[in-house]
Amino acid sequence: MSVCSFVELQLAFITWHSTKNNLQHRTAEMGGQQVIARRGQPFTITLHFQGRGYLHGDSLHLIAETGPQPDQQAGTQSIFPVGPGQPDSKRTWRATASAASGPRSTDVVVRPPAGAPIGRYQLKIRIDSDYTSKFYYLGDFILLFNAWCPDDDVYLESELEREEYILNEQGLIYQGNKDWIRPVPWNFGQFEEGMVGICLKLLDRSLHFLHDPGRDCSLRNSPVYVSRVLSAMINSNDDNGVLLGNWSEDYSGGVRPTEWSGSIAILTQWDHSGGRPVKFGQCWVFAAVMCTVLRCLGIPSRVVTNFDSGHEKDGNLIIDVFYDKAGHLLPTESKDSIWNFHVWNECWMARRDLPPGYHGWQVLDATPQERSNGLYCCGPAPVTAIREGDLHLRFDAPFVFSMVNADRVAWLLDGARKEKLQWDTRAVGNNISTKCVGSNEREDITSAYKYPEGSPAERRVFLKALGQRQPLSPPMRYRSGVLPVAFSASVEDSTRELPTMAQTSLKLQLVESPEVGQDIQLVLAACNLEFAHKEIKLSLSAQAVLHDGHPRPPFWQETLYLSLCPKEEKELPWRISYQQYGQQLGEDKQLRVIALGEENTTWQKTLAEKTITMASPSLDIHVLASVVVNQPFPIQVVFANPLSEPVGSCILTMEGSGLVKGQPQIQLGPLGPRKQTSVRLQLTPYKSGPRQLHVTLKSSQFPPVKGHKQLQVAPRLGWRCRRD
Repeated sequence: MSVCSFVELQLAFITWHSTKNNLQHRTAEMGGQQVIARRGQPFTITLHFQGRGYLHGDSLHLIAETGPQPDQQAGTQSIFPVGPGQPDSKRTWRATASAASGPRSTDVVVRPPAGAPIGRYQLKIRIDSDYTSKFYYLGDFILLFNAWCPDDDVYLESELEREEYILNEQGLIYQGNKDWIRPVPWNFGQFEEGMVGICLKLLDRSLHFLHDPGRDCSLRNSPVYVSRVLSAMINSNDDNGVLLGNWSEDYSGGVRPTEWSGSIAILTQWDHSGGRPVKFGQCWVFAAVMCTVLRCLGIPSRVVTNFDSGHEKDGNLIIDVFYDKAGHLLPTESKDSIWNFHVWNECWMARRDLPPGYHGWQVLDATPQERSNGLYCCGPAPVTAIREGDLHLRFDAPFVFSMVNADRVAWLLDGARKEKLQWDTRAVGNNISTKCVGSNEREDITSAYKYPEGSPAERRVFLKALGQRQPLSPPMRYRSGVLPVAFSASVEDSTRELPTMAQTSLKLQLVESPEVGQDIQLVLAACNLEFAHKEIKLSLSAQAVLHDGHPRPPFWQETLYLSLCPKEEKELPWRISYQQYGQQLGEDKQLRVIALGEENTTWQKTLAEKTITMASPSLDIHVLASVVVNQPFPIQVVFANPLSEPVGSCILTMEGSGLVKGQPQIQLGPLGPRKQTSVRLQLTPYKSGPRQLHVTLKSSQFPPVKGHKQLQVAPRLGWRCRRD
C-alpha cells in the first residue's frame, strides 16, 4: 500500500473555470466570475489538494443545495459521490473525477440533472476518512433551464429558434391596429450583467416563496410553475412586483409607458429601490419585461400581439358595445371591452401536468386583468387548447379563448330603448403577430389560435367553448344554422332577432396614413344596394380611444343628408385638422371615426367605423464609422419637431444592450415649428456581435418619437479571452 494513502486528504482551493464553463453553457455574456450553468449539461471544476492528490478509493461526496431549507426529499439538496465514473442518470446529480495537469489537482465534471430546480446553489464537498469527515464550502453557482438539452422540459429542437427565443437580446413588439400594424423595437437585455440575479430575486420575492420557501424552491424544477409565478410578479397588484399598471393617461410621478424602450432600466430600478414597483406599465411593457425574465432563466419566450383583443367576463363569449343616436361610442360600466391591441407572451415547454398533445407554445399574460387562483396572473395556457376549445385545461384557458374568439354586438341606445345595429363574428382576435425567427419580418400566427373565421371548424370550436363556459339553455337563436347565440346578461331583450340585412353600405377609408401633426384625410363611401331612391341622414363623429378600447368624449361631429339614386355609389371627402384632434390625442395616438346612417323611410340604420393610429415622424440614426468593440465611434441622430408650433425643451435618450450602459440623456433646446435638427454623439460598444441601438425623442407636447438602428459590432483585432 502506498504511503500516500495514509496521508489525510485535505482541500487547498478550487478553480471554477467560470469563463470556459459559461462559454460552453452560453451564459458568458451575463458577466461576473460565477459559473452560470444550464441543467442537464456538465460543467468542470478543479480541486487542488495539499499534502497529496486524490487517489482512487478516496471517499469524496459533493453536496448541492438551493433555497433556505435544502432537503433531499424535496430535491433541493443532493449528496452524490465523486469517482472515476458514475452511472448515467437523467434524474440524479453525478460527478466524475479525472486527473488534472498538476499532481495534486483533480478535475471534477459535475452534471446537474435535467429536472433539477433552477436557482442559486451552494456547492460543498465532504471528504471522508477512517476517523472523520471534513466539510468544505466550495462556492456558489447558478443553474438555469436548458433549451439545448433533450431531457429538459423546455427543449427546443431548432437551433435557429433557440437563438431567437433564448439568446436574442433584441426584438420587435407590434402595435397600432389591425389595418395598420407597426413594429416597435425593444431591448430585452437578458444577458446584461446583473440581470440573472434580479430575475432570481423576483422568484424569492413572490408570495409563494414567502408563504413556503421550501416548497417553492422544490417546485422550481417545473417551467410551468416558474412561469406562472413570474406572470404574477411582473405586475404589482398582489405583491411588490416589478411594474405598476396605469391606463389613466395621468403619469405624474412616473414614466409614460410609451417612453420605455427596454427592460434593463425597469428591472434595475425595481432592484435598486428594494423591490418597489416601477411606474408605469401597460400590456406591451409587462410582456416585454416578462420575455426578458423568461429568456434570462432559460425558458424560450416570444412576445405576441393580438389585434382587437377581447376582454369578456359574462361567460357568453359576446362583447357588447354601445352607441348613442348621434353615433358616439359610449363608455360602459361593464368590464367587457375590445382592446385595439393586447400583448402577451408565449413560452415553450412540455406540459406533463396535462394529457398528451398540449406541449409547445403556452400563453402567459402578466398584464393584471383578472384574478386566477386569487392572484393577478394568467397562464400558462396551451395554444393548442385555445385552438381546439379545450377550456377545461389549466391554466386560464377560458379567459385566453375570449381574447381571440368572441362575438361583438353593437347596440344603439336612445333613452330606455335599445336597438341592435350589428353582430360581428370576426371582430375579435385579428392578425395575431410575433417577430419571425432570424429576421425582422412579422409572422402571423392567428391560425395557431383558431380556425379560419366563418369556417365550420371555427364555429364548431366556438360552440364547444361556449358550452364549457355556460350551459346551453333556451331561449337560444341559431346563426347561420350552426351556432346557438346567447345575448349578454346586461341586455334584457335576449330573444330578439338579429338586425335585418342593411340595404345601404357605408365604408370609411383613409386617403393616406397620417403622422402626428398632420391633418387626417378620409373618404366615406356610401352605396345604395337597392333599386329604389333613398334619403339618408348621416351622423359623423370622431373621438380619441385608449388602446384598451375606452373612448374619450367626441371632439368633432357633423350631420349630413345624402340622396342616393338606385344602386348609386357616392364618395364623401372628410377632413379632420390637427387643430381639431391635437389636444385630444392620447398616448396611444388612436382615434375612432364613426358614421351612422339612418334611412328616412324605413329608419334602418347602418354603422361604419374605423380606428386610426397616428404614425410617429421618423427619427434617423446614421453611423459615421466602423463599429468595433471597446472602440468609440460617432453617430448622427436626425429628427424634427412634428408640430406646426414651437415646442419647449426636449430630451434625447439612448439604450442598447452591449452598446450603451444605462440610459444616457441629452437635453435639447426648444424646437421651432416643423424644424429639423441633428445631434452628433459618440458611443463605445462593450460587446461584439449584432446589436440594436434605440434612440427616443421625448417632449411633453407630443408622444415619444423613436428610432432604432441595427449594428454589427466587430471584435477587436488581437483581442484574447481572459483566463481564470
